[in-house]
Amino acid sequence: MKIAANLSLLFTELPLRERIQAAAAAGFDGVEIQFPYELPAIALQEALARAGLPLVLINVPAGDLMSGGPGLAGVPARQAQFDAALQEALTYAAMARPACVNVLPGRLAEGVSRAQALDCLVANLRRSAEAFALLGIRVLVEAINPIDMPGFLINTPQHLDELLCAVDHPNLAAQYDLYHMARQELDVAAGLRLLAGRIGHVQFADCPGRGAPGSGGLDFAALFEALGETGYGGWLGAEYKPGEAGTGASLGWLAQWQRR
Repeated sequence: MKIAANLSLLFTELPLRERIQAAAAAGFDGVEIQFPYELPAIALQEALARAGLPLVLINVPAGDLMSGGPGLAGVPARQAQFDAALQEALTYAAMARPACVNVLPGRLAEGVSRAQALDCLVANLRRSAEAFALLGIRVLVEAINPIDMPGFLINTPQHLDELLCAVDHPNLAAQYDLYHMARQELDVAAGLRLLAGRIGHVQFADCPGRGAPGSGGLDFAALFEALGETGYGGWLGAEYKPGEAGTGASLGWLAQWQRR
């Protein structure tokens, strides 16, 4: 399995374009960026080519989600905004060519029932999966813990299982974040087994703290063994907070993992 640097959390002391080269110099195999849209797609493509790294993952724009709002994908009253975000992501991805695009479910909006939000989310995921299939790009959907992000619609492996079954599209898979599952004190390995064959991308950070591997208590060796047993052969995305010493000082785990 190859390891990607999440450039929204790592190397943030540098401008986005320069983070790509920093990730290559550090030994990462690829990069992922939550919301890369500040950088024109052609400029991102050129920076990736210079560094010799693939773009593994981006997110569809999510409106006000990161500032505490409900986002777009599960809010019926924001359908036009989601449609515009989807079109922006499609246009960007056609040039930047990420392997995967993640649609964030968002928080439950005020005045919207959970059933209404899920119906909206299912429809938007199906449309997204169909649209990106034409580009050969896989669509993902992610569960996030409700402790760090209260009100988030999709939290657990069971939620992901139900959502994937409801959408029922071959171009949709789960994005499985080890940290978000561990933060809820769930059985992380059991979640991997539940979603076996339907995981399109894996992200990690240690828990507690969401720091680099080794800063918390997660048994990554056991989790990766369980992941291997599911047949997963995709990317591992390093989406952790490196701490005040900076990303470079947090990378002691990287060469050790790659030797495995």
